[in-house]
Amino acid sequence: MNELSSPNRGVRLQPDWFEHISVNRSAAERRAATLPARRSIKKEYQAAWLLRAIQCIDLTTLSGDDTAGRVRRLCAKARRPVRADLLEAMGLADLPLTTGAVCVYPTMVAQAVKALDGSGIPVASVATGFPAGLTPRAQRLAEIRYALDEGAAEIDIVITREYVLTQNWQALYEEVASMREACGTAHMKTILATGELGTLSNVYRASMVAMQAGSDFIKTSTGKEPVNATLPVSLTMLRAIRDYGGRTGMQVGFKPAGGLRSAKDALNWLTLMKEELGNSWLDPSLFRIGASSMLGDIERQLEHFVTGCYSAVHRHAVA
Repeated sequence: MNELSSPNRGVRLQPDWFEHISVNRSAAERRAATLPARRSIKKEYQAAWLLRAIQCIDLTTLSGDDTAGRVRRLCAKARRPVRADLLEAMGLADLPLTTGAVCVYPTMVAQAVKALDGSGIPVASVATGFPAGLTPRAQRLAEIRYALDEGAAEIDIVITREYVLTQNWQALYEEVASMREACGTAHMKTILATGELGTLSNVYRASMVAMQAGSDFIKTSTGKEPVNATLPVSLTMLRAIRDYGGRTGMQVGFKPAGGLRSAKDALNWLTLMKEELGNSWLDPSLFRIGASSMLGDIERQLEHFVTGCYSAVHRHAVA
């Protein structure tokens, strides 16, 4: 493999990199099933991994009843994701701990930017007709520009699933490339909506096209599909990232989203990243977790590490 040293700049469409690939679902499921059993992370090591997981969370609210007040509360939690007394008990009172980003709808970006002013936490916005992605292309690109004008530093786009299901790779490449151009210098994550792609082979191929078109990250799900992030799907996408890096020397990040709720989930996905891509990917620049309720459970586990007792879930507010 080439040494990975640069962010993704994209390449021209290369169907010969992926069209012949067929992913064995049973094998992927067996490999994924070994992760929780093979890695047992306990005590201070678990606490350290959970603190790293917090730094990789895109703290998210994407509900139809979102309000400015809810977004402000979410941003306050992003600024101080763990109670000060717990950090002090772990000898980490001076640790500048925040989440990796806050993710909201475009109309909530300005509120989030204002609430996070001075924190260094970027605001990510879903766009391009999220979650279905079936609005006209011009409107989808305009939504990207609107979110950027409001202050978003990262854009999470969605693809047209039809292009994957009909194997129209040229159309998918052109779609993602046009969105890459609209994002300019902003960080772009491409949501594949893997629960709607049918097969793991399609997941691999869509991942490769998205990277060839210039995606900074590839992301599993919108969180709105019947099936969202799973370990076998994530394994398939990570193998695509590894193969792409081997061909180009360029690094692409990964973001699982949808259905990740517990500290155990965080540990499982961190383990997957470490085993498949190595320690360099255990960093918010290359790994994000799309979640909201997960943070509360992580804080609860950290309190157990400090006190030896589990507290009630409601004592650890998310936002």
